[in-house]
Amino acid sequence: MKIDIVMPVLNEAEVITQSLERLQSLRVRGHRVILVDGGSRDATLANSAGLVDEVRVSAAGRALQMNEGARAQSGDVLLFLHADTRLPADAEAALEAFYGSARDWGRFDVRLSGRRPELRMIERMMSWRSRLTGIATGDQAMFVRRQTLVSVGGFPEIPLMEDVELSKRLRQRSRPYCVSSPVITSSRRWEQHGVWRTVILMWRLRFDYWRGTPPEELTKRYYRSD
Repeated sequence: MKIDIVMPVLNEAEVITQSLERLQSLRVRGHRVILVDGGSRDATLANSAGLVDEVRVSAAGRALQMNEGARAQSGDVLLFLHADTRLPADAEAALEAFYGSARDWGRFDVRLSGRRPELRMIERMMSWRSRLTGIATGDQAMFVRRQTLVSVGGFPEIPLMEDVELSKRLRQRSRPYCVSSPVITSSRRWEQHGVWRTVILMWRLRFDYWRGTPPEELTKRYYRSD
């Protein structure tokens, strides 16, 4: 089994080197890292030199960037990883087990990087909700068989909720393969904007998306909170 790790980035110069260095052991074992830049104006690309197998450029937007990275794939499994998310040590073994299963796609449980006690509750809620609903988010490092992603048409090219919408499409193929070893993702948004304020915002956005609010309107509300 070969893994293609697709990482969409935009102005991630501060974290990109450390993020990519953590993936070098996987590259040594024959897996690929594909960086897709959405038009960074900082040193993201310079700081990535020598640490990836392929660099692609696309218009900004995670869905657009992840689809561009998927077009460069040659592996059996595509893993979509945010620059501020760290894979667990047993990620390769977990994906090997997934590849040998009957499932078409999956995601990891999640742990938030901060130390505040309320973050422990939120991360557990995120993982439990995902197991219950069969819906995953980008923070959970979604992965999918190559042919499955092609068959559902890739990520819906919408400005927000692309991960939720893709989950819905993939869920028609199979329930997600849930890896209990957590990825560690940055808690900076929760801590900068208020933990419970951020939780309530995300719940409202998902509820309104379910009710049919256009993703473009949800995007304005999401970034208005910054």
